Amino acid sequence: MALARIASHTERAACATRIERWAAARLAEGGTVVAVDRQPDAETWYLRLRGDEKDFVTIWLTMRQRTMHHEAQVMPAPEVNIRETYEYLLRRNAEIHQMRFALGPEEAVYLIGEVPVASVDDDELDRIVGSSLAYVDAVFPVAMSIGFAGRYHRRPV
Repeated sequence: MALARIASHTERAACATRIERWAAARLAEGGTVVAVDRQPDAETWYLRLRGDEKDFVTIWLTMRQRTMHHEAQVMPAPEVNIRETYEYLLRRNAEIHQMRFALGPEEAVYLIGEVPVASVDDDELDRIVGSSLAYVDAVFPVAMSIGFAGRYHRRPV
């Protein structure tokens, strides 16, 4: 992705309004989005979604100077088979569109991405949230089975 230009105050305010409206509409639908919160005095939103494989997936949307960064925690740091867990996730990176698996400060695994502030609209928010949920639900049981072998058991279908 090319370096996005710095978003103006007006563009950032318009993006924040779009996120607020989109999140309120999804919450009102009573579907997958079960909670929405905004960090006071910051341009960060927390979207809590009901997952299929992972009970809940929280997606953080954070407006930055040029981009809206998004991330979702996939799993805690693996306890065993660490190399194999990371290898599995790195191989899955090749199949993911506009997102990637990464390690967070506490070695937890996150799914992250970013889009220019000017590109944030309802369709883009639908793509980010829907894809994040789908990707996390797709890798969670396998990654947990590898990284927490003997402790994690996939819930019955």
